[in-house]
Amino acid sequence: IVKLENAGSHVVYWTRNVGLYLVIEVSNGVMIIWDKKTTVFIKLTPDYKGKICGLCGNFDDKANNDFTARNQLLVSSALEFGNSWKLSASCPDVEVDYEPCEQNPHRRSWSEKQCGLIKSEVFSICHSKVDPTPFYDACVHDACSCDSGGDCECFCSAVAAYAQECTKSEACVKWRTPDICPIFCDYYNPKDVCEWHYEPCGGEVLTCRIINNVNTNFSVPYLEGKNVPICLVLYFARF
Repeated sequence: IVKLENAGSHVVYWTRNVGLYLVIEVSNGVMIIWDKKTTVFIKLTPDYKGKICGLCGNFDDKANNDFTARNQLLVSSALEFGNSWKLSASCPDVEVDYEPCEQNPHRRSWSEKQCGLIKSEVFSICHSKVDPTPFYDACVHDACSCDSGGDCECFCSAVAAYAQECTKSEACVKWRTPDICPIFCDYYNPKDVCEWHYEPCGGEVLTCRIINNVNTNFSVPYLEGKNVPICLVLYFARF
């Protein structure tokens, strides 16, 4: 537990690893979930609803007004929207909307083929619940961007983002294989052994704080990854 003092107030936050993610929970009702690569989720308690603004939208459950600029006008250009929220007026505006597949045309066919997984039968149970098109487009964009190393990392993170939305909509998809973004503990640790196992849609998070009835602001969402079985949690909770 770390206490930070800012403008006379104290903020306490906790960090923990849940599956493949690092979760930072703050006492003021903010939770940050990072996959330690290129994906970040921000979760807020309901009392923030409609009271925030900026690059992440205003948290009013209406996606069509998320491009609200600093002057409170709704804009259609991503560049205009992003430039309006610059931290410092001395920073130059971004003038060109970078299109990675045009900059790296040799990456397009590979990216489209790999990202086609999102629109394939593998995710068929999710397609009616979460539109795959924007996630496919984002996947192609990101995969084209990774032109020097990290090729699979960008692709895997993009597919994992869609899989996470499917999980939130109660459509669990086991999409990883030994050849596609593998998590090897799934293949080496037998299911009936008290050891780490891969869970495509996560499971209930049990920590020492929860076992000892230490209340938190809100629950951690189900996150994929290497989850520790209850036998090990109870073992470590004794110490």
